[in-house]
Amino acid sequence: MENLKNLIIVIFGASGDLASRKLIPAIFSLKTQKMMPEKCSLVGVGRTNFSNEDFRAKMKEALMTFSEEKDKSSEIIESFTDELRYLQVDNSGAESYTRLRSLLDTISGEKGIEKNYIFYLATPPSLYEVISVNLSNAGLLDQKEGFRRVIIEKPFGYDLESGRKLNCTLHELMSEDQIFRIDHYLGKETVQNLLVTRFANGMFEPLWNRNYIHRVEITSSENIGVEDRGGYYDSSGALRDMVQNHLLQMVGLTAMEPPSSLDANAIRNEVLKVFQSLQPIREEDVPNQVIRGQYTSSLIRGECVAGYRDEKGVARDSRTETYVAIKFFINNWRWGGVPFYIRTGKRLPTRVTEIVVHFKPTPHHLFRRTMEKVSANQLIIRIQPDEGILLKFDMKEPGAGFNVKNVNMDFHYKDLADIRVPSAYVRLIADVMLGDSTLFSRDDEVETAWKFLEPVQRAWANNPSIKVYGYPAGTWGPEHSNDLIEGDELTWRYPCKNLADDELYCEL
Repeated sequence: MENLKNLIIVIFGASGDLASRKLIPAIFSLKTQKMMPEKCSLVGVGRTNFSNEDFRAKMKEALMTFSEEKDKSSEIIESFTDELRYLQVDNSGAESYTRLRSLLDTISGEKGIEKNYIFYLATPPSLYEVISVNLSNAGLLDQKEGFRRVIIEKPFGYDLESGRKLNCTLHELMSEDQIFRIDHYLGKETVQNLLVTRFANGMFEPLWNRNYIHRVEITSSENIGVEDRGGYYDSSGALRDMVQNHLLQMVGLTAMEPPSSLDANAIRNEVLKVFQSLQPIREEDVPNQVIRGQYTSSLIRGECVAGYRDEKGVARDSRTETYVAIKFFINNWRWGGVPFYIRTGKRLPTRVTEIVVHFKPTPHHLFRRTMEKVSANQLIIRIQPDEGILLKFDMKEPGAGFNVKNVNMDFHYKDLADIRVPSAYVRLIADVMLGDSTLFSRDDEVETAWKFLEPVQRAWANNPSIKVYGYPAGTWGPEHSNDLIEGDELTWRYPCKNLADDELYCEL
């Protein structure tokens, strides 16, 4: 890639699952596609007692299993892994960072690489501050000899207070343009295409407001449970794990005003304005605007699935939510009075993330429909899987009379056989190398999102009478969540794995 400076990437938590499944395969893809600088080195850092050879063997196995590259011959993979290095560290020990600095100096000298460093913190959130402070104390965040950038995974804090504290600490160590708070949803091609769909097409933007849109619905569902992450998840929950970052960022991009340019700050300024316009949820209104649930044991396709409280590492009396649905409004001229609905959950029928824009129905119904229920036009932007866009509208049925039925007009990224759609981490890591922060959360965005959710967190903590609804694993969450939707007989859309399939015929 042009304009890329030679650099060294350091991954903290390199022996962990995220590095094996996502980060190393993404960097391998960048290397294979010639999207890396001419000279680049990668160092894995972790507490596990690995030699260079042990780490290379583990990453070779990871690439064979998780890489999306078509050519995964042993020669190509070995050529990549032979260059990897590993350093065992104590994340809180100053001596470890002295050794890290010495190793980076050695690599720079041996390979003639400028001292441009990217530090990826693929660690538990409790270590973000510890690692950053130690990097600074070792002089590794000083940009006198080259750029220094730090990638931080979500969640960025656990609430407003911790988010502010973390921001404050990081700003004492480095400038905001060195910090890349990663949200892999923003790296997905369909999320980015949302901006193009809205602002490059004259037929959509004039309708993108309260005059023509009835409601907006955003769903991010998973069909898996907490798996072996029960201990972590029980201290987090769906609100912290998904809503504060992924879902609210999608709300921001869906509802934002046109930016003045494609500059990173211009786009993020408009997202921030959306967050600042979110109508506050009063603590006493939380039971009416927020539904939380926990999956219970169930039989799915003949297999007995454990309930959340029976998962390893989860407290038997846990009130941690595995499902959350929220109804809220955006108080500005574009969206005044339009309800937004967001939901996320584990152990739902399918893995899917999508944005559904429900347009208002015509003011007078002239035609008889095949189905009695009036279904307004919908624009469905599918983030994953089966990425694409679906427009639902009415057409006349063949024959006498004017009976109409809902039909689909759809586009799928998979149909672009000659175009490769990069994975989210490939795109985002490439952006960090370029110093492009457009698809990363800024400090004020993070804090404003936490501020919006603070009353919900406070209500759940202070009012034990607020229910945690159970829902059988494999269903679409608590049935009470449909009570959030305004309008007679209106419910959430129940999406299928395949974008164009009618949700009425999906297996629930």
